Amino acid sequence: MGSLQDRQIAIIGGGVAGLTAALALSRRGARVTLHERAPAITEVGAGLQLSPNAMRVLDALGLGPELARISLRSHAVELRNMQGARVLRLDMLAHRPNAEFRLIHRARLIDCLAGAVQAAGVTLRLGSDIQTPPEADLTIGADGLRSRMRQILNGREAPFFTHQTAWRTVIPDRDATPCAQVFMGPGRHLVSYPLAGGLRNIVAVMERNAWQEEGWSHQDDPANLRAAFADFRGPVPHWLDAVEQVHIWGLFRHEVARNWQNGHLVLIGDAAHPTLPFMAQGAVMAIEDAWHLAACLDAIPDQPQALSRFEASRRDRTTRIVAAANANARNYHLTGLRRLIGHSALRLADRLAPKLALSRFDWLYDHDPTSEEP
Repeated sequence: MGSLQDRQIAIIGGGVAGLTAALALSRRGARVTLHERAPAITEVGAGLQLSPNAMRVLDALGLGPELARISLRSHAVELRNMQGARVLRLDMLAHRPNAEFRLIHRARLIDCLAGAVQAAGVTLRLGSDIQTPPEADLTIGADGLRSRMRQILNGREAPFFTHQTAWRTVIPDRDATPCAQVFMGPGRHLVSYPLAGGLRNIVAVMERNAWQEEGWSHQDDPANLRAAFADFRGPVPHWLDAVEQVHIWGLFRHEVARNWQNGHLVLIGDAAHPTLPFMAQGAVMAIEDAWHLAACLDAIPDQPQALSRFEASRRDRTTRIVAAANANARNYHLTGLRRLIGHSALRLADRLAPKLALSRFDWLYDHDPTSEEP
């Protein structure tokens, strides 16, 4: 144990960021209280992709065997056109055989983290609607997109509507082909991958001017999703025919927070750096944050200095990831001549240099938070 021994820490938010931080901090000797305003730690039905940079943290926290049981290992990402024809295959298993990409239901990840947090002795305060930082040596704002803790540090901010809306659904499907597939069409795309237990996650994004609120809780008629992607082929029509319930939300672009901490309050996860869902790194960045924050606080006795070190170590990387997600939002939706040229270039890379195409993301997936010195 280091500088965190018996330090009293309050965490606001019981999602992936807050739970991972609670586990990482308690394992280093901190006395953690986690405040969640909902009456129970639960999650709606949705899938997550956990890339190796997150899995290294979760393994180090002792969750690897349980995650292997409740998730699927993904072998590849396939980019396809709207007719279902292959454009590019990124074979992650061949490129990095020892690196784990996992596909998991978000609710199962939350359950896994919550169980580990309770076993570690973290105090849970459910139904705890925190308006201002509570009494503690340190407060961690892990309270997501509408973070009150971020507003304390940065004031009111207005996100930018991207003129894109997204549908999210989970369907029964016994096809567990271990890869994520992205079907790209003019002004829209659809991502799908299998989940453990005979399920399939679907996220479909379409450009349009109609405004939808942020958040996943807005239900929509499945017929609207089917109509938006009626001209997509391959397995997409079969998948969409199976949709019985779907949620829709607007995609907003938020800036990375100007201020992450003030010596007594610090932001992690979506509260610090919300991202569009086009790199599958939202939850992953939160998991990385949790480990880095615990490591900095444990290694550096002076708390303001430790928080400054944490912010400095995370700002450039998270900003780069957010920018990469913004770029994918454009690249997936190409139209006309740009689409023809772009897809032709990807097909050429698929034939001649598939490993080179995947190595463009080595900076992202090869990162190992557990091996870095604070």
